[in-house]
Amino acid sequence: MQSKGKTSPISIYEKLSGKVMLLILFLLSFFVRFPFFFRDYIDRDESTFILVGQALADGYLPYTHLWDLKPPLIYFLMAGLISLFGKSFIAIRLFGVVAVALTAFFTFEIGRQVFSRKTAVFCSLGTVLLLSLFGSLQGVMSEHLSMLFFMPALLILVRGRSNMNVFLAGLLTGLAIMTKINLAYAALFIAVFLFVAMGRKNTWLRGFINSLWFGLGIMLIILLTILPYIFSGTAHVWWNSVVLAPLEYTRAEPFAPEKILPFIIVIVSFFLFAWRKQKIDFKNPGVLLLFIALSGVCFSFIKGGKINGHYLIQIYPILLLFVGSVVARIEGIQNWKAGPVAVLLLILLPVESYKEYYAVYAYNKERGTYFNGEGISVPDYLKKEGLDNKSVLLFEYHIGYWKLNQSPLTKAATHPSNLCRDQLFPYFENPRLTALEELKYIMEDLKPGIVVVRKDKPIFDRKQEQANAYTSQYIQDHYVLHHTIDRAEIYLRSDSR
Repeated sequence: MQSKGKTSPISIYEKLSGKVMLLILFLLSFFVRFPFFFRDYIDRDESTFILVGQALADGYLPYTHLWDLKPPLIYFLMAGLISLFGKSFIAIRLFGVVAVALTAFFTFEIGRQVFSRKTAVFCSLGTVLLLSLFGSLQGVMSEHLSMLFFMPALLILVRGRSNMNVFLAGLLTGLAIMTKINLAYAALFIAVFLFVAMGRKNTWLRGFINSLWFGLGIMLIILLTILPYIFSGTAHVWWNSVVLAPLEYTRAEPFAPEKILPFIIVIVSFFLFAWRKQKIDFKNPGVLLLFIALSGVCFSFIKGGKINGHYLIQIYPILLLFVGSVVARIEGIQNWKAGPVAVLLLILLPVESYKEYYAVYAYNKERGTYFNGEGISVPDYLKKEGLDNKSVLLFEYHIGYWKLNQSPLTKAATHPSNLCRDQLFPYFENPRLTALEELKYIMEDLKPGIVVVRKDKPIFDRKQEQANAYTSQYIQDHYVLHHTIDRAEIYLRSDSR
């Protein structure tokens, strides 16, 4: 006779339908990310996406008025949100919640079909946490949006590889590439896999046709992003910005072995262990597909020569599935009661969220608003003092342009760090050839009435000694410190006080 009140863990996982899991993942994503809705910015890239998206909403194609070297789809997504909801941090950050929850849900669906439902449940919960915590992942990054498209593409390929499935997966992969260009390497790896897998199973001609359908889906999306530029006679702008500039950026960036080698060692060691101990069935077509896709993403990191924290968003969902599958097959762990452990981790891991909840509460208690950060408080102060009609140069907190209804003074100033990346200047036809020329043009010719810098910090990276020296000296000679708000110093031009 079955005892009342007891349900086996397996039956609990089986009862978690797709709809229930999606709701759980959304609620977890919302809870972890909600306190960060009110920050001015979490990462400079997010601020740049918003600025270029606003320019697009105002009628300027990406790269024509403001410029950054990310693919165009992310700007179209931002422009869509701004057009629908206005200048709303909450709408943009809520979109991030949805993106993370859906990515985790697709992780669940892939894990359920390739590994086990139990593995899928825990890995999808882990995906929400790893895509939302540790570093600058609480914002809406291009990696978040790329995985929103890439994971369902993999899910379609896991379910079947008919020409229609492969074409649909190609469309989604094209969307992912046009959000984060490095996924082109993963797409190439997958195309080769489709060719070989279908070729060995049927004929090489069918393998070629299968991979061709995948490529056609990708190319159709890419073509759609080029069309506005073709119609406006600026196709070269798309080519220079989307293809050539990222290649130059990768070439110019110094190789950082201290960032790459530990990553390579950990990944290779894990898969060698899993292979030798037979913890992963590499003969399973779904497993092999995921491994190939993960290898393509990892190869793009190695090719780029460095790994930033937010890059890892692109490997977490797939890697978690492999790790979860291996852990589930380790003797001794199989008998653990995973439920209580998972609940404990879900409670303990979001420490950053708890701290931010308290910080938002304390900020509201002190200043009467939940929205915080110098990118908000500086524009609010300038409006209050009637200074928002002056041209502003934001070396830091550049989301402030959005709040002030202003634009960066030049294309190079769209993302402040691009001011010192003069190797990229030719790709947006900048009239100035060097970083120093660009800075002199801004400071001496455009003469911004207000300059905002971060207190007690160099304006640019410490390696940019010439740019730091010139800008700091020019501000000292021609500007007067007007006011300090938290970590932001507001300088007024001497002849405009």
